[in-house]
Amino acid sequence: MPIDEFIIAVFCCIDTLVRELTAARPLRQRGFAPHLSDSEVLTMEIVGEFLGLDTDKQIWRYFRQHWSAWFPRLGARSTFVRHAANLWAVKQRLHGQLAQRLGAYTATIHIVDGFPMPICHLARAKRGTMFRDVAAVGYCATKKEYYWGLHGHVVISRTGVITGLTATAANVDERVALFEVIEDIQGLLIGDKGYISKLLHDDLIQYKSIDLQTSLRANMAETRDPHWVRQLVTTRRLVETVIGQLTDRFHIQQVRARDLWHLTSRISRKILAHTMGVFLNTMLGREPLQFDGLITD
Repeated sequence: MPIDEFIIAVFCCIDTLVRELTAARPLRQRGFAPHLSDSEVLTMEIVGEFLGLDTDKQIWRYFRQHWSAWFPRLGARSTFVRHAANLWAVKQRLHGQLAQRLGAYTATIHIVDGFPMPICHLARAKRGTMFRDVAAVGYCATKKEYYWGLHGHVVISRTGVITGLTATAANVDERVALFEVIEDIQGLLIGDKGYISKLLHDDLIQYKSIDLQTSLRANMAETRDPHWVRQLVTTRRLVETVIGQLTDRFHIQQVRARDLWHLTSRISRKILAHTMGVFLNTMLGREPLQFDGLITD
């Protein structure tokens, strides 16, 4: 759809969700209402993410230059940045609403994987000051190098909807971080070889009703049906597609924040933007993860 129709579609969807969210309890109990509405700020963030605008400054400047008639109350950049950051919890709840409408939490199959979020190269780690208390040394298997930073952990449904995402220090075991992203799901959970653990498998079955299945290492005996294992491996590739979108289109690996408050808001808006794309594609009868062509010239 043309960019103007895309902006309208995103705004209408977001404004409806915000109204439902605040029907019983307004977001603000006192003080003056902001000049720019919450729905307008969230729309600007989501549209900006889809256009590859990775920073608050880029988003603010784009709408200031091209869509000031549609957002006449857009004020100073610092006001926009602060307003957007204050909505971090709202973004998470809106994502949950969309994911629920897409049936992501009740799906019987989910997939989990991780991805690096470097802050800097290892050689610069001693001089760096950002996230000193939460970052650590990690290893990027794709680039075959160590880095200083964080590690993202994501769970998606069989249709590619994100149901859980968190970031930990880069040296945190993926099996430990798993419990932070599986709170709302049940059924079959597919992971890679990094999640192999009989104790973890048994605990998830007993306490979470989750059946964690992975492919096995070369020195491990395989007793499962070969056809089923091949299907397992094929299905798991979907999470690589989603991580690729989060990385290439939404730049989630780039930690462009100086504190956890802004980083949380930044990650939350990327998850919301991705889920909004899946939602709009579903409404238009397109493939859920076919983001190319969703916005046309």
